[in-house]
Amino acid sequence: MTTIYGIKNCDTVKKARKWLDAHDINYSFHDFRVEGINEDMIKLWLETQPLEKLVNKRSTSWKALSDEEKNALSVDTAPALCVQYETLIKRPLLAVDDDIHLGFNDKSYTAIFA
Repeated sequence: MTTIYGIKNCDTVKKARKWLDAHDINYSFHDFRVEGINEDMIKLWLETQPLEKLVNKRSTSWKALSDEEKNALSVDTAPALCVQYETLIKRPLLAVDDDIHLGFNDKSYTAIFA
């Protein structure tokens, strides 16, 4: 089972979906803004992904956070913060069975689906 998580208007998510389509990979797309996310999903992802990789500190959502929110970021606070600001999550997030992969580049996707 392959699921790609993100938002439909994200350019990187579009590239990843285009790559999957071009390689005839069957997947489902989970749009954070349409289908939502919950803290349990974030906690599960944090079991295999470091907080520093899961949270996109270059996003406009991160830049809009208060210094207090940024300084309080931890594995314990991230799930609630990411539910509140779903675009804090590095996109796309690709779940292939039990493996989680963040971001997109052609070489990494080729290796994942080889």
